[in-house]
This record gives sequence, structure tokens and C-alpha cells, in this order.
Amino acid sequence: MQKRTVLWGILLVALLVVFIGFPAWAQEARTIKIGVIGPMKYLQGQSHWNGARMAADEINARGGVQVGDQKMEIELVKADSNELHNITDAANAMERLITRDKVNFVVGGFRSEAVLAMQDIAMERKTIFIGCGAAHSELCTRVAQNYKFYKYWFRGTPFSSAYIARVAFIELDMVAALLKENLNIPKIKVAIVSEKAMWADSFTKTAEMVVKQKGMELAGTWRPSPVATDVTAELSAIQRSGAHIIFTIMSSTVGIPFSRQAGELKIPAMQIGINSEGAKDDFWQATRGNCNYMMTSTTYCRGVEANKNTKHFVEGYIKRFRQMPTYTSGTYDTIRFALAPTIERAGTLDPDKLVAVLENRVYKTSTSTIKYAKDGEGNPLHDLTWGAGYSTGLVIQWQDGQQRGVWPNKWKMTPNSPEVTYKGMVPIKIPPVMIEKYKK
Repeated sequence: MQKRTVLWGILLVALLVVFIGFPAWAQEARTIKIGVIGPMKYLQGQSHWNGARMAADEINARGGVQVGDQKMEIELVKADSNELHNITDAANAMERLITRDKVNFVVGGFRSEAVLAMQDIAMERKTIFIGCGAAHSELCTRVAQNYKFYKYWFRGTPFSSAYIARVAFIELDMVAALLKENLNIPKIKVAIVSEKAMWADSFTKTAEMVVKQKGMELAGTWRPSPVATDVTAELSAIQRSGAHIIFTIMSSTVGIPFSRQAGELKIPAMQIGINSEGAKDDFWQATRGNCNYMMTSTTYCRGVEANKNTKHFVEGYIKRFRQMPTYTSGTYDTIRFALAPTIERAGTLDPDKLVAVLENRVYKTSTSTIKYAKDGEGNPLHDLTWGAGYSTGLVIQWQDGQQRGVWPNKWKMTPNSPEVTYKGMVPIKIPPVMIEKYKK
């Protein structure tokens, strides 16, 4: 009897070890667990969570996701990465999501430095991780260079920093032409202000080169901290330089004091480029109205529709959360249009089978048509295709207390390509302080 008890004990332990060794997707589950990771004490992470909640609720309201012969609801697991302050915290948060919380998938991530670390952890565990915040190109070039290891990574939003730069340089061309034509400025002088962050390093060097290549004068380059609260020293130097355009490269909170203090100083220059804080609907209040006429690349703008899905998401988000969605709320698109339909097509949660389906899909989100790009040698990048008909992003301008879409507006990617104009676009306005100073 004692021997039999011992044998049963050994058998049970063996079965338990085998079960624990199975990947999360292979274990019997009643829900699809999706980890949502981001800096949850900040709007970027809160937007990650809000977008995911909205998608999960919509999917669950219709009965869940059809996985083979069963319906499975989505269960979200929140993880605060604290990545704005500590990369180790971000890596640990990812590890806990996968090993302790046993999530099937992960969405989110914001700062490129942290997401690169989180990406490695997810790849080691063969967990599909769709990024919804980090723009660094290395996140996707890794897929092409080591497909077997990194194939479980996909970019959700934004598109690569190289294309973010391209949109910003389109902004630069538009505004320079507008100032030359209307204010008779023969040579445009540009000040570059770029936060000290990995994603912005190569972008800054490229911007310096592009300004000169376009026949403009570089007034100087300033690199404040991403979380600086006072940038009057930088702005005073820019004012003395006589710059006509202030080209910003900012994704963090420094964008608020920068725009507010620039307005207070009444600097006769147009702020353009990227100031992610400027895409928030409370930016007007945060800057005390001093952001008037500043421009930024962004993803959403109320009243602008890239396709039939845009209005549903933007208006639904505003109604539920009482604020405009930011680009990190693209977790909605990632779950609603990327993951859920891919799972239904594949009929499984097996990550290898899902990768094969997802990387070949072409589908619409709330912002664009998604098609995953390849590198010059035809290797998968799992990056977003940029350009007419696919992802373009938006450029907005604050005009008298409202965000207004100003690009793409009659834009041609090449001379022979069709014009692209999204519903709701308006012309760019020149700040009165510039008209007063330069128009004669």
C-alpha cells in the first residue's frame, strides 16, 4: 500500500512538472490573457490601458474571440513599467507578466530604451509583443537580422522614427514655403530643440543635415531633458538667434513647459515637428493658451477621419474617458484589429502559427491600412508600411483653442501618385506675432 502511495505521488509530481512546462497558450484556458505594459502613472501608460479596455469590452460584448471551436473572452492584465525612470523596472514588469501572470500576449511599451529590454524578455519566452509607443528602428531591424528569435515582435504604433522624421520634414517644407511666400523671408533660419533620448539621437543629427541641405540656416541645436520643467534658458537663446522656425523633437513632458514658455516670451517663430504633449486635448489649458499656432505630428485629431473606423474610435474614446486618445491608445487597434482577427483566422493561440498569419495580413485600423514591411533584401521587419494608402500619420495645428488637422492635405507622395487628403483638413495659419514682425 505504501509503495502504491509513493508511486501515485511520483506520478502526480511528474504530471505537474509537465503541465508547468507547457507554454501559456497550450494550457487549458477560459480567457485570452493580454498584458498591457506602460508607464501607468503617466498619460502614455493610462492611454495604453484605456485603448486596451475599449477594445476588450467591444470584443467581449459580442461574445469574445472564436478560437477553433470555442469562444474565449479577453482578460487584461495591467503592468506599470515605470520605464520613464528605470529600465530595470520595465524589464521586471515584463518578466512578471509572462512568468507570474501567464499572459498570452503583451501590448504597449513607450520609451525605446526600455522597450528594447522588454522585447528581449518577451522573445526569450516566445510571447507575441506588439509595441504601441516606441519608435526606434532597431526594434524592427532586429526581426530582419534574427528572425527566428525576434519574430514574435510587431510594431503597432507609431511607425518607425525614420518615417516620423519624414513627416516632420514635410512639415518643415510646408511651413518654410508658407513663410517665404507670405512674409518675404529670403532665407529661413531653423532652431532644433530635441529631448535627450535614444529615439531622438539619430533624428536630431538627420534634422541638422536636412536643414542645411534644404538651403536653410541652422540657428543651433538644444537638447533639454525629457522631463525638464524650465526651458527659459534654451528659449532665450533661440529668441536671440532670430530663428523663424523652432523644430521640436519631443515625446515627453518637456513639451508642456517648452510651448508655454515660448508663448510667454512671444517668440516670433513657428513651432513645428514633434511635441507629443501637444497632441493632448488639455494642452491648451496646460500651456495657458500659449500653444496657439504650434504644430505637431500626431495620430488622432477630432474631426479628422482617415477611414471609416476613425470616428467610431475617437468619439467613443472621448465619450468614455473624457479626453482625446493619444497615439499610445493604439492598443485599441492592436487588440481589436490585429490580435483578435488573427487568432480567429488561425484558430489557435500558438504564437508561431499566429506570427505566420499576422505578418501577411493587410487590414484597416482606426488610423490607416496596415501592411507589414520588409527590408531591402525581402526579410520581414514587422514594421509598418508608410505612405499614401497606408500609414501616414497626421499633422495638427492649435488654432484658437482647437486642434485642427493640416496634413495630409492635397499631398502627393511622388509627382505621379494620387493626392491624399483626409476628411476635415484645414489650411495652416501663421502666428500674428510673426506677421507683425516680418510682413511689410
